[in-house]
Amino acid sequence: MSDLNDEHDGRDEHDGYEERDGELHDGLLEEELRQAAAILDPVPAELRRIAVDAFVLHDLDARVAELTFDSLVDGIPVRGETDPPRMLTFRTDAVTVDVEVTADGLIGQLLPPGPAGIEVLSGPRAHARLTADDMGRFTGEAPPAGPFALRLRTGREVVVTEWLRA
Repeated sequence: MSDLNDEHDGRDEHDGYEERDGELHDGLLEEELRQAAAILDPVPAELRRIAVDAFVLHDLDARVAELTFDSLVDGIPVRGETDPPRMLTFRTDAVTVDVEVTADGLIGQLLPPGPAGIEVLSGPRAHARLTADDMGRFTGEAPPAGPFALRLRTGREVVVTEWLRA
């Protein structure tokens, strides 16, 4: 009688094996699809480099400064001005960074004012290292042609701006 109950309790002794076989099958199928995609539609080398660079630059202690003003988007065009400077404002709870980007370089100020080390990032290494004076003012060469961000190191914290194109 117990044999009869075992056969009809709704469980099969092979259920555990079928589940593991299904996971193995799914894993093998996923690997085959990855290989096919790598051959038929590979990730462009430049995109892979950018992704790796972005991961390398990830700083767990850094606060991200949100872009709150960009003159390309929020500004009013000035009549007769052919190449106006780009005005950017980034904010965190504790720091505001105002930056003017021109073909000649960067001009910026931190609020509240104070000294800071600033790195212009363009990949895994800093493109340029700048210093903000006691009034929070800094200047530097033009940012790189590709995407760039600023990393600020004040005495209190590390702040990284969103990535932009010059």
